[in-house]
Amino acid sequence: MSQTAPSSASAIPSVDRLLRVDAASRLINAYGRAAVLDSIRTVLASLRRQVADDDTPDTSEAAILDRTAKVLAALMAPSLKPVFNLTGTVLHTNLGRAPLPDEAIAAMTAAAGASNVEYDLAKGRRGDRDDHLESWIKRLTGAEAATIVNNNAAAVLLLLNSLARRKEVIVSRGELIEIGGAFRIPDIMSRAGCRLREVGTTNRTHPKDFAEAISERSALLMKVHASNYSIEGFTTAVPEKTLAALAHKHDLPFVVDLGAGMLVNMERFGLPHEPTPGESIADGADLVTFSGDKLLGGPQCGIIVGRADLIDRIKKNPMKRAMRVDKVTIAALEAVLRLYADPERLVERLPTLRLLARDPSDIDALARRLQPFVAQWLGEGVDVKVAPCQSQIGSGSLPVNRLPSSALMLKPFSKSKTGGAALRRLVTTFRSLQTPVIGRVHDGTLLLDLRCLEDEAGFLAQLDGLNIS
Repeated sequence: MSQTAPSSASAIPSVDRLLRVDAASRLINAYGRAAVLDSIRTVLASLRRQVADDDTPDTSEAAILDRTAKVLAALMAPSLKPVFNLTGTVLHTNLGRAPLPDEAIAAMTAAAGASNVEYDLAKGRRGDRDDHLESWIKRLTGAEAATIVNNNAAAVLLLLNSLARRKEVIVSRGELIEIGGAFRIPDIMSRAGCRLREVGTTNRTHPKDFAEAISERSALLMKVHASNYSIEGFTTAVPEKTLAALAHKHDLPFVVDLGAGMLVNMERFGLPHEPTPGESIADGADLVTFSGDKLLGGPQCGIIVGRADLIDRIKKNPMKRAMRVDKVTIAALEAVLRLYADPERLVERLPTLRLLARDPSDIDALARRLQPFVAQWLGEGVDVKVAPCQSQIGSGSLPVNRLPSSALMLKPFSKSKTGGAALRRLVTTFRSLQTPVIGRVHDGTLLLDLRCLEDEAGFLAQLDGLNIS
């Protein structure tokens, strides 16, 4: 029977004594002897500090092993866990961007063991891991060839290092973007070993600006899609067709960094237009780079498509091996690309597109179903209302466009706490759930944008124990 021991270090049982207790044996069976031993020592050290501080901790065997079990559970709990993304940003960089379809998850599991990732089964010899994906990417973009690396930043870096090292790359000043994580085009050019030649002004660049900058030091002309900001008003940009013609006139490659890279016209699904790799290839681009985990809806990777001779040069760069993707990424991307073969059902089967194209009236109906339950569980300390809001695509995609949505607007009030403290506690409570709920704070409220909530039952089930009092 547990009892509180006197506040003396001598009352703390030894490690050997604790290991002989049945509860310790059960922990060893679950976690292994080394982990249990280390955790017991951690708990005992904590108890000794408490005793030294004149505290009176429970030093019974049962209490110590209970604390040990909690230490082990926290230690062994996965750091990466699923969350409910109710931020209103569909492709949220901090929350993993594109949610993968079931087909991709199944493919990743199937490929997790030994697989023919770099083995040609037909010829019985070493193969190229790009072969699993290249035919699909060529089919969906119209490019001659393709290669895949671990993200689009790597794709841009590898391309520039392969084709423009020690030479100049001509880019419009208005396209010298910075994206999340302080990734800047000028910095990546410097790291790639090439020199930036910026032309035009922030808001206006003309064909003559590019033409006048071309010299024997030029390696290529580059266009960077402004995917995470918009310049409006008195603006001019040079069309891709014009730049391609100018580059080819001087025997230079024309490169387009799309960033997001949707493979089909989003307008067919009622969404704003986003340039596609196929459109850039048709306009004369020699190479196009884009992400796999943004609008495409697949795993994190960077894709380079275009002329076969240029792709071959890129693949021969020693840096390519350092940036290659693993077998589960290949499996997931291949599964996603196969979904594009059936565009009529793409919006149903690809989660990213399904969430972006979700009917606002369905989201509003969901909010009205959830509102009374959430209000009941939160109690009188929080006002819960249904409110219209605007979702965003996010992660550097269509920065200006917003998608009509609905949210639960949670406004706490407390006589004993400031509004800010009560709001922070509310945010922390939702973030601490078994499946954390991540919303966004706006104007003294917690907004839970429901565009990305598809597991209604799962969301409600875990609120049963919610308590913010």
